[in-house]
Formats: sequence, structure tokens, C-alpha cells
Amino acid sequence: LSLYSSPARETKYVENPKTDLEEGVSHLRHVMEPYTAWSLCSGFFSEGYEFLQKPPAGFYPRLGVISFAGIIGLFLARGSKIKKLVYPAALMGIGTSAYYPQQAVAMAKVAGTQLYEWSLQGYIAVEALWKDN
Repeated sequence: LSLYSSPARETKYVENPKTDLEEGVSHLRHVMEPYTAWSLCSGFFSEGYEFLQKPPAGFYPRLGVISFAGIIGLFLARGSKIKKLVYPAALMGIGTSAYYPQQAVAMAKVAGTQLYEWSLQGYIAVEALWKDN
């Protein structure tokens, strides 16, 4: 376009017609709107927002240390995709448990019972397959 010429005066904006996919997504959004505007979800997000506006003392430095541990885990996990999942999660878990030991113990208890139940279900399933053959 030239800087000194003006565009044609008869230009007209024409909107593209909506596709079936766009219509379907629009319909889905309108159907799901009562559920997404549900008071529980909005309460959850407003509580999180209030928490971040008035955090407890030392929250942001702890968050920084835990995040830094995750970044270090990514740095150490070169090569394997499994390492890239395990190392950051493990280092962040260790950092979190150092700052929040009571919550870490409670989560470890719950995780231990869940792991036990899953292993028991797996054992029962393998035993059933073994006996069938």
C-alpha cells in the first residue's frame, strides 16, 4: 500500500459464514454455561484470588524455592522423557515437604493407602487371570 493514496471508498466488510464446528462449539458453550458459572467454581477461584492477594507470611519465598527446585529438576533430567516427569516432581515434593511437613505426612498416608489398594486390586486381577488359564 502506498502511504499517499487512500483506500477505495467502496470497501465493505463481509463476515465469513460460521462452520458446523463453530456452531457446535457455540451450542456446547451455551448448554454448559450454567455449570461453568456454578457458585462452587466461582467460590473456589475467588478464594484462591483472595489467598494470593493476602498470602501468609513467607509464602512467596517458599513458592520461589519450590519452583526453583522444579527448574533444577528439569535441568538435571536431560535425555529421557520419564526423567523429565520424575525429577522435577520429586524435587518439588522434597522442597514442599521441607516447608510443609504436616501436610506432607498427611498426603503420604493417603498416597500409601491408595497405593496399597491399587496393588491389592492388581494382585486380585492377576490372580483371577492366572486361575482362569
